[in-house]
Amino acid sequence: MPLTSPTEQSADHRQATLTSWLLQRGQVGEKQQQLLEGYCRLLLELGVPLLRLHVAQSAFHPKYGGIGFDWLSGEGMTRQTYEHNPSPGADWLNSPLYHLLSSGEGEIHEPVPQDDTPARFPILEELRALGATDYFAVAVHLAEHAPGQPVDPDNAPEGLLISWTSDAPGGFSDADIDLIRAGLPALALALKSAANRRIAENLMQVYLGRDAGRRVLSGEIQRGSLQEINAVLLYFDLQEFTKLSEQVPGGDLIALLNAYFGVAVRCVHDAKGSILKFMGDGMMAMFNLDTAAASARAGLDAVVALRRELALLDASRTAQGLTTTGTTRALHSGKILYGNIGAENRLDFTVIGPAVNLTARLSGMHRAVGQDVIVSDVVRRAAGQTEHDLISLGRYMLRGVSEPQELFTIYDGDG
Repeated sequence: MPLTSPTEQSADHRQATLTSWLLQRGQVGEKQQQLLEGYCRLLLELGVPLLRLHVAQSAFHPKYGGIGFDWLSGEGMTRQTYEHNPSPGADWLNSPLYHLLSSGEGEIHEPVPQDDTPARFPILEELRALGATDYFAVAVHLAEHAPGQPVDPDNAPEGLLISWTSDAPGGFSDADIDLIRAGLPALALALKSAANRRIAENLMQVYLGRDAGRRVLSGEIQRGSLQEINAVLLYFDLQEFTKLSEQVPGGDLIALLNAYFGVAVRCVHDAKGSILKFMGDGMMAMFNLDTAAASARAGLDAVVALRRELALLDASRTAQGLTTTGTTRALHSGKILYGNIGAENRLDFTVIGPAVNLTARLSGMHRAVGQDVIVSDVVRRAAGQTEHDLISLGRYMLRGVSEPQELFTIYDGDG
């Protein structure tokens, strides 16, 4: 049996060390940023003269199509997101990464010119200013793809674009490139595993809400798994929506809904609340903070912020000649059942209980009381001393409630 040379043994050891580390970090679910920071440190320890690492990874998200990480020696890691853009900029169109996808080439190894000679790609001239001497980049497809075949760079399948930059006088050695290539499959799998977890978290938050998404991912997935909690509920509703739906074209109607719901969600999240669900032209949210008083005050804060932000939205839409609509907001507090309800193959993480029904019923009282903000006495008492001026609207008998209920609105001095 032929003996391996010391050089070969050293190369084998470096590759085994890198691959083993990547597989171990991927197995324990290391997050992308921490994984890449450790990867860069390990490359340096293994003798690779790394100045910069850039990773762009496709994302499955309603707002952005990709996520990027940049590591620079002496500065550490930064993270970016790339929003969906129908008109890509010149930086992307002229980049080596765009060329990798559009040409179908698997990799690019390009020395960085050290004089005034124009570089093949503009990014290389920027890297030269940082002291770069060598550039190596690869495209990794994480879906079925015929090798050597180009893809649409603006609609690429799931994958990774990775570049390594060196500042060594001679750039990367052949052994350095071999090491990078050898570790690439394990790096891609570890990043894919981390991305899948992030995608699941993002989608759960987008479709179920922050709190419900976290609970489902933590294992609360059995039908009938309910928790009784005390919470403040906010019901937000658009007025005259049926009439609007008959008068406003479909696309404009969806844009209107998104505009008003966008403001409502932002105000709820800013007050540390959770969106429970959208119901046509209505939205149910929950405030479940450490104490009943904190939850009640958060709900009041959200309602006041909503009034202010909706006034700005209406002014902006009016100036653009767009349709506006009134809204109602109702706050109530009580015990609710929070968890999984439905069938074995179709569940909804939702809330049920008398407090939920009463909150929606309060919203429907806006015509009777002449106010678009209605707060129950339960919330007023729970909030205690607050900066908000709560004005009584009187006592009312509500359907399904045996005793009269005193209702309040919030006066803020601006009408």
